[in-house]
Amino acid sequence: MAPSTTEDAPFGRMLTAMVTPFGPDGGVDYEAAARLATYLVEEQRHDGLVVNGTTGESPTTSDAEKQRLVRAVTEAVGDRAVVVAGAGTNDTEHSLKLAREAEAAGAHGLLVVTPYYNKPPQEGLVRHFTAVADATGLPTMLYDIPGRAGVPIESGTLARLAEHPRILAVKDAKGDLFGSSKVMAETGLVFYSGDDNLNLPWLSVGAAGFVSVVGHVVGADLHEMIDAHRAGDQARALRIHRRLLPVVTAIMTRTQGAIAVKAALNLLGLPGGGALRSPLVEASPEFAARLREDLTIGGVKVPEASIPEVDR
Repeated sequence: MAPSTTEDAPFGRMLTAMVTPFGPDGGVDYEAAARLATYLVEEQRHDGLVVNGTTGESPTTSDAEKQRLVRAVTEAVGDRAVVVAGAGTNDTEHSLKLAREAEAAGAHGLLVVTPYYNKPPQEGLVRHFTAVADATGLPTMLYDIPGRAGVPIESGTLARLAEHPRILAVKDAKGDLFGSSKVMAETGLVFYSGDDNLNLPWLSVGAAGFVSVVGHVVGADLHEMIDAHRAGDQARALRIHRRLLPVVTAIMTRTQGAIAVKAALNLLGLPGGGALRSPLVEASPEFAARLREDLTIGGVKVPEASIPEVDR
C-alpha cells in the first residue's frame, strides 16, 4: 500500500482531484503536473492526489496522456502520497483498459465513476464495478455522482459491492448522509466527501476525509479541519468550515469546477492555471476578479500582480 494510508483511511485523508495542466500548444504539460503535485503534497498537506478525474478533464485526454500523467505524478510524489488514477468511463471494456494501464504506470489505487449517460440498471453497475475491480490488484474507490452520471449507486448495490476485497471506499457526491451512514454502519466501505459544500457534515457522520477540488488552494486548511475533528475540537473545525465558505462558494457554485479552480491557480501563480480543452473555456476577467475577492475573504493570499483588469 502507498504512504499515508490506514485501514480506516485506505487512500489517505486529504486528497484533491487534480487538474491537468495544458501547455500553449494544447498538449499535457507533464512537468507542470509534477510541480503542481509536489506543491499540493509539500505545501498543501495532501495525503493523496486523484489524477485523470473529471476535474482533470479526463473526457478530453487520450489514454496515452492519462497513462503518462499517472507516471509523471507518481514519480514526483508517489513515495509521499497516494496516487489514485481515474479509470471510469461509460464503457466497461475501456475502463478495464484504463485500469490496467494505470496499474502499469504505478498508480496506488483507482477511482471508478458510475457509467454516465447510458443509465445502466443497478445490476449493470454491479457487473461494471466488479469487472474493473477484478482487472487489477489495486484498491478501488467508487465515485457516486448521480447529478452527472444520471443514476445513483443505491445502498443495496453498495452493500453488494462492499463484499469485493478490492472495493474499499466511495467518493460520495450524492449527498445522502443518512443513507450513506447506514451503508457505513452495515459494511466495511469507507466514505470520502466528494462535495466540498458538505465536507464538515461528512466528517460528522464518519467519513474518512475528502476528495476535494478547493483543496488546490486551501488543502492545508482542510487537513487542519480533519485534524481538529479527529481531535474532538469541533469548535475549531467549525471555524475553519465557516472561514472557507467564500472559497467553496467561488470555486464550486458559480461555474464548472475545472474552469474555476484553474482560474484560482492562475491568480496564485501556480502550475496548472492555464488553458482548458474544449468544450470547456477559460474564466472571464469578471469571474476572475470576483474569485480573487472571495479567495481573499477566505484567507487565501493572492498576489497583487494577479488582479485581472476589468472594465468598470
